Amino acid sequence: MSEAILTISSKNYSSWSLRGWLMTRFSGLPFVEKVISPDDPAMRAELLLLSSSFLIPNLAHQGLRIWDTLAIGEYLNEIKPEAKLLPTDAERRTRCRSISGEMHSGFGPMRAALPMNLKGDFPNFKVWARAQADIDRITEIWREHLGLYGGPFLLGAERSLADAMYAPVVTRLLTYHVKIDPKSAAYCQTIMALPDLQEWIEAAKAEPDDMEELEVEF
Repeated sequence: MSEAILTISSKNYSSWSLRGWLMTRFSGLPFVEKVISPDDPAMRAELLLLSSSFLIPNLAHQGLRIWDTLAIGEYLNEIKPEAKLLPTDAERRTRCRSISGEMHSGFGPMRAALPMNLKGDFPNFKVWARAQADIDRITEIWREHLGLYGGPFLLGAERSLADAMYAPVVTRLLTYHVKIDPKSAAYCQTIMALPDLQEWIEAAKAEPDDMEELEVEF
């Protein structure tokens, strides 16, 4: 089997790279990272929300190149079904796709107002109404699915594609000290305790370069 290569951008700022990286880790597929330069135009377009279509992250495997984070997740589920990125149960699988798709296509105000910044800490950050509406919907999704399936992950006892999709939101809520309900806060603790996420955060904090355009508002 040819070696898989996952191309990502900044670990400190790139929520989509984190999603693709977590999915690949969850799948168990061995891979090597290829990190593109902070000066790469594709990286800057992604991080500054300047493009409607991103080619990062992308996964190269067995002669194929897969971009778009959900497409990466679906591909990984096909080749590594034992990892259960998508649950085997039809109802849970449908819900996993639905809430992952909602994360993928929605919540623009929150993305813009609360960019991922793992080295940042903003205890007095003001969350305005549009971003708060997104946060309220996200925590509603969390409470609903934790209630339906008993946690600790969104679809039950096993982590899934949905948990990878929402992990960057968890980091945002902590970075900006957003107040949330106890059940959602417990879910955040579960996600933050994942060894894979802790490894990513440690690497993010070791990155030497900040992007001034992402820091200027804070």
